[in-house]
Amino acid sequence: MLINTAKTKELVIGRWGHQSNSLPKMDLLKESLNLNLSWKKHIEYVTTKAARRLYFLKVLKRSGLPHEHLLHYYTAVIRPVLESSSCAWHHNLTNELSLQIETIQKLAICIIFALSDSKMCLVL
Repeated sequence: MLINTAKTKELVIGRWGHQSNSLPKMDLLKESLNLNLSWKKHIEYVTTKAARRLYFLKVLKRSGLPHEHLLHYYTAVIRPVLESSSCAWHHNLTNELSLQIETIQKLAICIIFALSDSKMCLVL
């Protein structure tokens, strides 16, 4: 593979004994990283996008699709949104941000398997 240096940018992230507030907000492959190296904006974006797709999952459930098809819809349409570039950001998430992603996943399970009376779904 040849790297096109005209289109390549490098961003070094880390602390080397000095604080610099000159780090710009970077959008890398649609991943948003801000000055304090937080993924909050990105997680809010993906969970909002996935929540909109959960609505269609509910519509499919109401139309009588079997749970196998609903599960296929989740794995093909919703989960990729939640996991997009997760190798770059997942290890840096706070518990709060991880919980936001887990909530979407749990809601999908509750919809797919009609677990409205389940303890997990009642908490949501």
